[in-house]
Amino acid sequence: MFILSSLKKIVVFTGAGMSAESGLKTFRDSNGLWEEYRIEDVATPEAWQNNKAHVLRFYNERLKQVIEAKPNQGHLILAELQKHFDVQIITQNIDDLHERAGSKKVLHLHGLITKMRSSIDENLIYPIKKQKIEVGDLCEKGSQLRPHIVWFGEMVPEMDNAMSIVAEADIFITVGTSLVVYPAAGLIYHTNPMAKKYLVDPGNFEASVLQSINHIKKTASQGLDELKKLLLSK
Repeated sequence: MFILSSLKKIVVFTGAGMSAESGLKTFRDSNGLWEEYRIEDVATPEAWQNNKAHVLRFYNERLKQVIEAKPNQGHLILAELQKHFDVQIITQNIDDLHERAGSKKVLHLHGLITKMRSSIDENLIYPIKKQKIEVGDLCEKGSQLRPHIVWFGEMVPEMDNAMSIVAEADIFITVGTSLVVYPAAGLIYHTNPMAKKYLVDPGNFEASVLQSINHIKKTASQGLDELKKLLLSK
């Protein structure tokens, strides 16, 4: 029986396309969320300062959708790979579908919509128990609670941790991301040169992005099913 340290380390970097098959809208595709809302009005510190009720309404809607969504086959495949590899997931997504599918090691770069935190102390983080945050909900220090989300214009606290994890990967898999949102998109450049790299996404990418990467041009579920068979055959 293998011990954990003997297993090959797979690091999986997932984006919005990972959860699209679960019915969660992506932000940048046609008919995406940003066609209904302006980024400046719902996903920036300035929006929070200007209209807390509007921002909370937006994220409460997103939370409701996440609660109703279910992990798709792609999420389940990644959880299944834990039987054969040391799997660490780094996700840009703010949903908890990886965890609900059974993945044990998940790092959320941009926060988690099922949690809320203090507006004055980012270390005070709480689960959302009544499925929404309202104006007047306060932390123990008396500040308004906000979504536990990294907004545009804010630092990404977990970025250094993510870069360290990526550097240890034997196999690096990118799933369902446009690779245009920085700094997260730059993670691929922190991989070990000897690491095997795969990109699972049906989109088209610049040739410079695809250098030394095996591109599986399929949706998350289809591509990961193909990749799982490939990895387990070796």
